[in-house]
Amino acid sequence: MMTNKYLAILLLFINISNAQDESIIRLPDNIKPEDRIAFAMYTVHENTLKLTAQFHPLKNYTPFSASLEIEENGKWIEKAQTEIIYPGYTAPFRIEDWDDTKNKKYRVAYNNEAYYEGLIKKNPIDKEDFVLAALTCNSMYPEHGGDLPKDDIVKNILKLDPDLIFFSGDQVYEHNEHYLAWLKFGREFGETFRNTPVIITPDDHDIGQGNFWGEGGKNTDERRGVYGGYYMPVEYIKEVERAQTGHLPDPYDPTPIERGIGVYYTDLKWGGISFAILEDRKFKSGLTALADEYPEIFPNGPYEAIFDKDIDTRKFDLDGLTLLGERQLKFLEAWTTDWENAEMKTVLSQTALAMVDNYTGKFDREFYADFDSNAWPQAERNKALKIIRKSFSPTITGDTHLGAVTKMGVDDWGDAGYNFTTPAIANFWLRWWHPQNPGKNRDKNAPTYTGEFLDGFKNKITVIAVANPTLPEIKEGGKLSTRAAGFGVIRYNKPNRTITFEAWPRNIDIHDSNSKPYPGWPITISQEDNFVIRKGYELPKLFISEADQVVTIKEQYSREVVSSIRIKGNDYQPKVLHNGEYIIEVGEGSNKKYFENVEALNKNKTSIKVSLK
Repeated sequence: MMTNKYLAILLLFINISNAQDESIIRLPDNIKPEDRIAFAMYTVHENTLKLTAQFHPLKNYTPFSASLEIEENGKWIEKAQTEIIYPGYTAPFRIEDWDDTKNKKYRVAYNNEAYYEGLIKKNPIDKEDFVLAALTCNSMYPEHGGDLPKDDIVKNILKLDPDLIFFSGDQVYEHNEHYLAWLKFGREFGETFRNTPVIITPDDHDIGQGNFWGEGGKNTDERRGVYGGYYMPVEYIKEVERAQTGHLPDPYDPTPIERGIGVYYTDLKWGGISFAILEDRKFKSGLTALADEYPEIFPNGPYEAIFDKDIDTRKFDLDGLTLLGERQLKFLEAWTTDWENAEMKTVLSQTALAMVDNYTGKFDREFYADFDSNAWPQAERNKALKIIRKSFSPTITGDTHLGAVTKMGVDDWGDAGYNFTTPAIANFWLRWWHPQNPGKNRDKNAPTYTGEFLDGFKNKITVIAVANPTLPEIKEGGKLSTRAAGFGVIRYNKPNRTITFEAWPRNIDIHDSNSKPYPGWPITISQEDNFVIRKGYELPKLFISEADQVVTIKEQYSREVVSSIRIKGNDYQPKVLHNGEYIIEVGEGSNKKYFENVEALNKNKTSIKVSLK
């Protein structure tokens, strides 16, 4: 009997030789020995360099090892060796005690015949402006528009020269030929991250599924994924995650989930920005419990969406459901107060904690709830937002193909952080946000689809901008720009503590003064806009002897963190949601000052002078 491991290997690799004539995804013809190294990805976090080199197939009894060399004084010096892992042909390198204060040239060397060179950039911690390029959904099929060259995006990113690149998911859409499709992704985008650190996280299509509710790693026999779990063999999943995430910083807690599937959720500190990297589907509950609880709504078993507007979707928030899972919530809590070498924070994930789309496909049928969105389960969604806002963090996501900026709400509209969902690289499966009733409290002359709404699961959301596809242009066909495809740029101004979101269309030069982002962008927010307390209580105003300190607020008796921020300047007045007594912590490491039993008042005119000398 064939084991899952060998089935996975066959799925990954037999198609390379047997399906080339049928597949639209192909290896380059006649790969020369000197071209065996396809591309490489790296990150540097807390002085540890991790780099994964991706190889083309190795043939003719050639070695299964490679080395990483760094240029020093004009000479290449070997710093690390590694075995090339099969299946997948990935070569993972790690160098501790990396000096991130200098640019350094690197070279992956193989068998004295193949070399791949690039640049490990120095940490841009002294730059006032930090730039993140964010991309998602790289379909590669002609009917998806994926056969069009990606040169326009690549040229824009190379000219932009970002400090970090984020691919949030669906780098690969070919469900049975991940290896071939992954190599194609590298051929298309490898030059953007040859010399720039990159975060890559897999999503549902990357692991061979149309949708994905991971349920902690269990097996499912149904590829739609609605029952929860993974359809493809474990070895397939492991190889996808090894290829796409092996270069990320070490996981916060590397304990595998069910069936030995690994995890990669972690944080990355780079350029004075701290990024939490989440896996928002791995622990998420499937839909079996809903179908069992409401057979009258799901007579044929679980289904991804609700098309009946009269169904009260609040009842789908059943007890015991999971979204991020307790492990990732614990990680986010710990990350909240870790401000070493960080001035601002951001959460990177696959899918928004809201449902900001209500038409899909042909714009001919409205749907009212989408279980694939992270608007559900509602209680778990709110639990995550309450933690994320503690560090005044926005979230950057992809997945839905629809560019959007949304202000999240938990108990009230706008009381949590901003989310920027970037447009798809290639957008065949169209989505729209076009509610029948206009949004409330929207800006003057703003589109009716902006403003305050309850999403399909009755979550409070404030929609700021949406890059809806333009129907007449779609009917006429044309380039991907007619389908609201594109990518995102996020600019952090550290001195001013501001964040600017930009959603750019395809087939333009974003550096041309005549080029414009999608209508509604750019959008600039302040760091503190990610946790606005309108009707809360004030703690005393702090006057701190040393500028730009970390201020953490905790509840007095539970010791639970309420908020944590690196302020700008020397004065700051914290706010809290409830009256009572609190602990104020000022400073970092051993140089902290604590103030306990501090009372929160409706209007607090008192002050505290904090000396850290």
